[in-house]
Amino acid sequence: MKSIFEESSYNELKSRISNLNENSEAAWGKMNVGQMVWHCQGPLNIILQKTDYGMKPSWVAKLFFKKSLYNDKPWRKGLPTAKFLKTNDDKNFDTEREQLVALMDEAYSHREKAEWEPHPAFGYFTAQQWGQMQYKHLDHHLKQFGV
Repeated sequence: MKSIFEESSYNELKSRISNLNENSEAAWGKMNVGQMVWHCQGPLNIILQKTDYGMKPSWVAKLFFKKSLYNDKPWRKGLPTAKFLKTNDDKNFDTEREQLVALMDEAYSHREKAEWEPHPAFGYFTAQQWGQMQYKHLDHHLKQFGV
């Protein structure tokens, strides 16, 4: 599984994001491209401890969903989105894309970090799992928008 902490994968994601534009359309789901790049900031905000979105530890999440966050199996199209990562508001695509790339850059700058704080809902992840999880989420949504 690729990781946002691997230089080639990190650069690949940034290149794919640069191929998005304000007219990019989703192949599935309800988000427009501005909402998607805003949404993709959420997991990066969590890993960087900028916010925990009010999440609480969940044994159900740990037992049934945790491994799917970082394994090689692609997520199916149309998975439900956590309420705190949803928006119906119009988002400025250029502003949100800049913020997403800045958060990716910040996360990548910590690529040598051996230990991370636990996820507020899922608990502990290894550094490798954190990196894979970030890659998998971004890859899922970039595929959603055809890049």
